[in-house]
Amino acid sequence: MSKDKEKIKVLAFDLNQTFYNKSSKDEFFKFVAAKKPKQAMYYFQMLYYKLLHELNQIRQTEFKENFFNYLDTLPPEKVEAYAGEFWKQEYPDNFNKELLNRFEEARKEGLQLFCATGGLELYVKPLFDLFKIDGLAGTQAKYEDNTYKVVGKACKDEEKIYRLDKHYESAGYTIVEAYSDSKENILDEAEKAYLVKDGKIKPYKKND
Repeated sequence: MSKDKEKIKVLAFDLNQTFYNKSSKDEFFKFVAAKKPKQAMYYFQMLYYKLLHELNQIRQTEFKENFFNYLDTLPPEKVEAYAGEFWKQEYPDNFNKELLNRFEEARKEGLQLFCATGGLELYVKPLFDLFKIDGLAGTQAKYEDNTYKVVGKACKDEEKIYRLDKHYESAGYTIVEAYSDSKENILDEAEKAYLVKDGKIKPYKKND
Protein backbone atom coordinates (compact mmCIF):
# COMPACT_ATOMS: atom_id res chain seq x y z
CA MET A 1 0.00 0.00 0.00
CA SER A 2 1.20 3.51 -0.75
CA LYS A 3 1.66 5.94 2.08
CA ASP A 4 -0.86 8.75 2.47
CA LYS A 5 0.33 11.97 0.91
CA GLU A 6 1.68 14.40 3.44
CA LYS A 7 -0.51 17.45 3.87
CA ILE A 8 0.72 20.72 2.41
CA LYS A 9 2.02 23.07 5.09
CA VAL A 10 0.56 26.55 4.71
CA LEU A 11 1.39 29.95 6.14
CA ALA A 12 -1.80 32.00 5.80
CA PHE A 13 -1.93 35.76 6.18
CA ASP A 14 -4.30 38.68 5.91
CA LEU A 15 -3.28 41.63 3.77
CA ASN A 16 -4.62 44.91 5.14
CA GLN A 17 -2.94 46.25 8.28
CA THR A 18 -1.13 42.93 8.52
CA PHE A 19 1.29 42.36 5.65
CA TYR A 20 0.37 45.74 4.14
CA ASN A 21 0.60 48.43 6.82
CA LYS A 22 -2.42 50.39 5.55
CA SER A 23 -5.96 49.72 4.31
CA SER A 24 -5.81 48.95 0.60
CA LYS A 25 -9.48 49.77 0.02
CA ASP A 26 -8.94 53.31 1.33
CA GLU A 27 -5.54 53.84 -0.26
CA PHE A 28 -6.58 52.47 -3.65
CA PHE A 29 -9.57 54.84 -3.68
CA LYS A 30 -7.22 57.79 -3.08
CA PHE A 31 -4.97 56.56 -5.88
CA VAL A 32 -7.85 56.19 -8.36
CA ALA A 33 -9.34 59.56 -7.34
CA ALA A 34 -5.99 61.21 -8.05
CA LYS A 35 -5.97 59.61 -11.49
CA LYS A 36 -9.63 60.34 -12.20
CA PRO A 37 -10.81 63.27 -10.03
CA LYS A 38 -14.48 62.63 -10.92
CA GLN A 39 -14.33 59.44 -8.85
CA ALA A 40 -13.80 61.56 -5.71
CA MET A 41 -17.53 62.35 -5.73
CA TYR A 42 -18.09 58.85 -4.33
CA TYR A 43 -16.29 59.74 -1.09
CA PHE A 44 -19.37 60.68 0.96
CA GLN A 45 -21.31 57.72 -0.40
CA MET A 46 -18.49 55.47 0.80
CA LEU A 47 -18.61 57.03 4.27
CA TYR A 48 -22.35 56.39 4.38
CA TYR A 49 -21.99 52.69 3.58
CA LYS A 50 -19.09 52.40 6.00
CA LEU A 51 -21.28 53.80 8.78
CA LEU A 52 -24.12 51.40 7.93
CA HIS A 53 -21.68 48.50 8.08
CA GLU A 54 -20.25 49.59 11.43
CA LEU A 55 -23.81 49.83 12.79
CA ASN A 56 -24.52 46.31 11.48
CA GLN A 57 -27.24 47.64 9.18
CA ILE A 58 -25.82 45.89 6.09
CA ARG A 59 -23.97 42.63 5.53
CA GLN A 60 -20.25 42.49 4.71
CA THR A 61 -20.97 41.44 1.12
CA GLU A 62 -23.45 44.29 0.58
CA PHE A 63 -20.95 46.72 2.09
CA LYS A 64 -18.21 45.57 -0.30
CA GLU A 65 -20.50 45.87 -3.32
CA ASN A 66 -21.51 49.44 -2.49
CA PHE A 67 -18.17 50.66 -1.14
CA PHE A 68 -16.56 49.99 -4.50
CA ASN A 69 -19.16 51.88 -6.55
CA TYR A 70 -16.41 54.32 -7.51
CA LEU A 71 -14.97 51.58 -9.76
CA ASP A 72 -18.20 51.13 -11.70
CA THR A 73 -17.19 53.15 -14.75
CA LEU A 74 -13.79 51.46 -14.95
CA PRO A 75 -13.59 48.10 -16.77
CA PRO A 76 -11.53 45.31 -15.16
CA GLU A 77 -8.50 45.81 -17.39
CA LYS A 78 -8.34 49.49 -16.35
CA VAL A 79 -8.68 48.65 -12.66
CA GLU A 80 -5.94 46.02 -12.97
CA ALA A 81 -3.65 48.52 -14.71
CA TYR A 82 -4.23 51.10 -11.96
CA ALA A 83 -3.67 48.41 -9.33
CA GLY A 84 -0.35 47.47 -10.91
CA GLU A 85 0.78 51.10 -10.67
CA PHE A 86 -0.57 51.42 -7.14
CA TRP A 87 1.27 48.39 -5.75
CA LYS A 88 4.54 49.38 -7.42
CA GLN A 89 4.19 52.65 -5.52
CA GLU A 90 3.44 50.92 -2.20
CA TYR A 91 5.69 47.84 -2.28
CA PRO A 92 7.90 47.21 -0.36
CA ASP A 93 8.15 50.47 1.63
CA ASN A 94 4.68 50.27 3.18
CA PHE A 95 4.80 46.59 4.06
CA ASN A 96 5.64 44.94 7.38
CA LYS A 97 9.38 44.26 7.16
CA GLU A 98 9.35 41.62 9.89
CA LEU A 99 6.64 39.67 8.09
CA LEU A 100 8.35 40.07 4.75
CA ASN A 101 11.48 38.47 6.22
CA ARG A 102 9.46 35.73 7.91
CA PHE A 103 7.63 34.90 4.67
CA GLU A 104 10.94 34.54 2.83
CA GLU A 105 12.21 32.22 5.58
CA ALA A 106 8.98 30.20 5.52
CA ARG A 107 9.28 29.72 1.77
CA LYS A 108 12.78 28.26 2.27
CA GLU A 109 11.36 25.96 4.96
CA GLY A 110 8.93 24.53 2.41
CA LEU A 111 5.77 26.32 3.57
CA GLN A 112 3.32 27.59 0.99
CA LEU A 113 2.30 31.24 1.31
CA PHE A 114 -1.43 31.91 1.06
CA CYS A 115 -3.03 35.36 1.31
CA ALA A 116 -6.65 35.41 2.47
CA THR A 117 -8.06 38.93 2.35
CA GLY A 118 -11.38 40.72 2.29
CA GLY A 119 -10.03 43.00 -0.46
CA LEU A 120 -11.25 42.65 -4.03
CA GLU A 121 -9.12 40.12 -5.89
CA LEU A 122 -9.33 42.43 -8.90
CA TYR A 123 -7.02 45.02 -7.38
CA VAL A 124 -5.13 42.81 -4.91
CA LYS A 125 -3.85 40.26 -7.45
CA PRO A 126 -1.30 42.58 -9.17
CA LEU A 127 0.54 42.92 -5.85
CA PHE A 128 1.57 39.31 -6.10
CA ASP A 129 3.31 39.88 -9.40
CA LEU A 130 5.80 41.76 -7.21
CA PHE A 131 5.86 39.33 -4.28
CA LYS A 132 5.19 35.77 -5.37
CA ILE A 133 2.88 33.58 -3.30
CA ASP A 134 1.27 30.16 -3.75
CA GLY A 135 -2.38 31.09 -3.37
CA LEU A 136 -4.77 34.00 -3.05
CA ALA A 137 -8.33 34.24 -1.80
CA GLY A 138 -10.00 37.63 -1.96
CA THR A 139 -13.52 38.93 -2.48
CA GLN A 140 -14.48 38.04 -6.03
CA ALA A 141 -16.51 40.32 -8.28
CA LYS A 142 -17.88 40.27 -11.82
CA TYR A 143 -18.39 43.28 -14.08
CA GLU A 144 -21.90 43.47 -15.51
CA ASP A 145 -23.74 46.45 -16.97
CA ASN A 146 -20.94 48.82 -15.91
CA THR A 147 -21.04 47.79 -12.26
CA TYR A 148 -19.16 45.35 -10.04
CA LYS A 149 -21.16 42.69 -8.25
CA VAL A 150 -19.72 40.46 -5.55
CA VAL A 151 -19.67 36.78 -6.49
CA GLY A 152 -20.58 34.61 -3.51
CA LYS A 153 -19.62 36.00 -0.11
CA ALA A 154 -17.08 38.62 0.93
CA CYS A 155 -13.84 36.83 1.86
CA LYS A 156 -14.04 37.20 5.64
CA ASP A 157 -13.92 34.84 8.63
CA GLU A 158 -15.32 31.39 7.73
CA GLU A 159 -15.28 32.24 4.02
CA LYS A 160 -11.48 32.35 4.18
CA ILE A 161 -11.42 28.77 5.49
CA TYR A 162 -13.87 27.71 2.77
CA ARG A 163 -11.64 29.21 0.10
CA LEU A 164 -8.54 27.53 1.55
CA ASP A 165 -10.40 24.20 1.59
CA LYS A 166 -11.36 24.71 -2.04
CA HIS A 167 -7.84 25.66 -3.11
CA TYR A 168 -6.23 22.64 -1.48
CA GLU A 169 -9.09 20.15 -1.74
CA SER A 170 -7.20 17.64 -3.90
CA ALA A 171 -4.03 17.62 -1.79
CA GLY A 172 -5.03 18.40 1.79
CA TYR A 173 -3.37 21.05 3.89
CA THR A 174 -2.69 22.27 7.39
CA ILE A 175 -2.27 25.87 8.49
CA VAL A 176 0.94 25.80 10.47
CA GLU A 177 1.20 29.57 10.85
CA ALA A 178 -1.24 32.48 10.44
CA TYR A 179 -1.21 36.27 10.76
CA SER A 180 -4.07 38.77 10.93
CA ASP A 181 -4.87 42.15 12.44
CA SER A 182 -8.10 40.84 13.97
CA LYS A 183 -9.38 37.74 15.74
CA GLU A 184 -10.81 35.44 13.09
CA ASN A 185 -11.31 31.79 12.16
CA ILE A 186 -8.05 31.49 10.28
CA LEU A 187 -6.12 32.17 13.50
CA ASP A 188 -8.15 29.59 15.43
CA GLU A 189 -7.37 26.97 12.78
CA ALA A 190 -3.60 27.57 12.80
CA GLU A 191 -1.03 25.66 14.82
CA LYS A 192 0.75 28.95 15.51
CA ALA A 193 -1.19 32.19 15.23
CA TYR A 194 -0.24 35.83 15.57
CA LEU A 195 -2.05 39.16 15.78
CA VAL A 196 -0.54 42.20 14.10
CA LYS A 197 -1.33 45.52 15.76
CA ASP A 198 0.27 48.79 14.65
CA GLY A 199 2.95 46.78 12.90
CA LYS A 200 3.83 44.76 16.01
CA ILE A 201 3.45 40.99 16.00
CA LYS A 202 2.31 39.16 19.11
CA PRO A 203 1.11 35.58 19.73
CA TYR A 204 -2.64 35.07 19.44
CA LYS A 205 -4.29 33.33 22.35
CA LYS A 206 -7.29 31.30 21.28
CA ASN A 207 -10.58 31.84 23.10
CA ASP A 208 -9.35 35.19 24.52
